[in-house]
Amino acid sequence: MKILLTLPIAFLALLSGAANLFGQGTSPALLQISDRYWMQPDVVYGSANNTPLKLDIWYPRDNQNPTTTVVYIHGGGWVFGSKEGSVFQFLPYLERDWRVVNVEYRMASNSLAPAAVEDTRCALRWIYRNAAQYKFDTSKIILTGHSAGGHLSLITGMLPEKTPLDNRCFADPKFGDVPMRPAAIVNWYGISDVNDLIQGPNVKNYAMMWMGAMPNAAEVAKGVSPLTYVRTGLPPILTFHGDQDPVVPYSQATRLHEALNKAGDVNKLITIKGGGHGGFSQADYANAYDEIWKFLKDNQVMEK
Repeated sequence: MKILLTLPIAFLALLSGAANLFGQGTSPALLQISDRYWMQPDVVYGSANNTPLKLDIWYPRDNQNPTTTVVYIHGGGWVFGSKEGSVFQFLPYLERDWRVVNVEYRMASNSLAPAAVEDTRCALRWIYRNAAQYKFDTSKIILTGHSAGGHLSLITGMLPEKTPLDNRCFADPKFGDVPMRPAAIVNWYGISDVNDLIQGPNVKNYAMMWMGAMPNAAEVAKGVSPLTYVRTGLPPILTFHGDQDPVVPYSQATRLHEALNKAGDVNKLITIKGGGHGGFSQADYANAYDEIWKFLKDNQVMEK
């Protein structure tokens, strides 16, 4: 059964109530978005480790033509977080009348690495296979996410075809296989080298939890690190990272940027001066989205 929900009515009620407390009305922009969009929740795109894997599809109510589609992957260090908690992160894309696919994946408490990567690769393949039904423009697929979601956006878009990380979702006699070539990746302070975070001076607890006690942790970490797959011909990559980030070291961004430059790939690193792990100023966020629109226009993902 197809369930349709408008853009979170609870969110709008909350915002409206908060605005009224201060003697202000609800933002016309919010009302316009809520009236213009539908959401189909909890579509199952796969199953692993006795876990149904789900995604939500947000789409313009009155536009039946294929549109640019943003695949959003939430953060949380691979150990916490949910797709439901990430809605506000992709409102700027909805405002452009695009579709958004909001993806969940297995946390470390359910399945250790590389499970999350297997899941997001399966989700991307599901999107390509079901593009005709849901009106996804497969020439304009954008991967994006914050923190661990940034990492998963990178690795999902950078992996070559038919690696072992695709084994859980590769064969499907109904659809056959489909080529997957995202148009762009927007990486918000994501991890590019997992090994750097499980040993040495930059070790982080969340990365250790994702690896668990597996004896071949270094090998697995290398296999899920975007830096491992840098090569000529990758999708354009835009990265935002605060130079004072205490959670994901800024060097994760600079090393990726340098490697992509060396390979001749289109990419750009936007450094948030004094920025930590998100929580940037409103001015920084406004500038960031200006950079996103410019980057996407320059790379023919959206019109000039």
